[in-house]
Amino acid sequence: MTTSVIEVSGLRKAFGDRVVLDGVDLRVEAGTIFSLLGPNGAGKTTTVNVLTTLVRADGGSVRVAGHDVATEARAVRSVIGVTGQFAAVDELLTGRENLQLMVDLGRVPARDGKRVVAELLERFELTESAGKPASTYSGGMRRKLDLAMTLVGNPRIIFLDEPTTGLDPRSRRTMWSIIRDLVADGVSVFLTTQYLEEADQLAHRVAVLDQGRLVAQGTPDELKRQIPGTHVRLRLATAADLDAAGRIFPDAARDEEALTVRVPSDGGTASLRALLDRLDEYHLRAEEFSVHTPDLDDVFLALTGRTTEVTAK
Repeated sequence: MTTSVIEVSGLRKAFGDRVVLDGVDLRVEAGTIFSLLGPNGAGKTTTVNVLTTLVRADGGSVRVAGHDVATEARAVRSVIGVTGQFAAVDELLTGRENLQLMVDLGRVPARDGKRVVAELLERFELTESAGKPASTYSGGMRRKLDLAMTLVGNPRIIFLDEPTTGLDPRSRRTMWSIIRDLVADGVSVFLTTQYLEEADQLAHRVAVLDQGRLVAQGTPDELKRQIPGTHVRLRLATAADLDAAGRIFPDAARDEEALTVRVPSDGGTASLRALLDRLDEYHLRAEEFSVHTPDLDDVFLALTGRTTEVTAK
């Protein structure tokens, strides 16, 4: 039997006349990564703020580690760690001093402080730079230090709000490895991200939030199965060509802004040849074409009508 570390039912929140969360239900299992996706203004950050006791909900039930966030906020804070969108390190302090500050502010016994700091520096490969000011750290090093600071006190539930935004691909993959190691140690992770590849790589379950409501929830594979399978993506030269392609392939999904159509296909050479012959028959030419299998990008577009370029907040 699995154990839930986060249980949300009917969560509602409004700011003035603007409804931000409108009846959100979700459940996070212990020792898993749960990823919340959504376009700008969908309510992701507000959800995290409610779950971490920073904002009070207007309605619904929210429990974290069995504690009610409204009436047991202190108990919730004692078991969680939060890493925000921007590294919350003090750039005037060294890496070691930043960690020691968290030790001093937290509930780590004084006798264990130096050991905890040393272990975290080693775990995040920051030992060599521990004596340097954080202002000299690269973006990836700052994010690692920020996450290390979050782990002081050994929280069992961690909220990561877009932890790899702005990092280069190598630093992103390093962070992925660290997150996987945390979960292997039994930590539960609530992740928001603007990179759907990240959610696909890391998350055991994904929820898509749009205009304050959850429009889908499940494993990445379950969500992918909700939309058509393999397809050929064609990019046309003009809107007129796009309209013509839509008439030729009535089952195709269209993206007016990108001038593309997605034609269901098995991706085989025979079906590709037939598709291109059909275009030629109607004197149409695709600027680009590619065979595409479903990913979370397709799921997101199908569910929200938006591309992932607007999922950063």
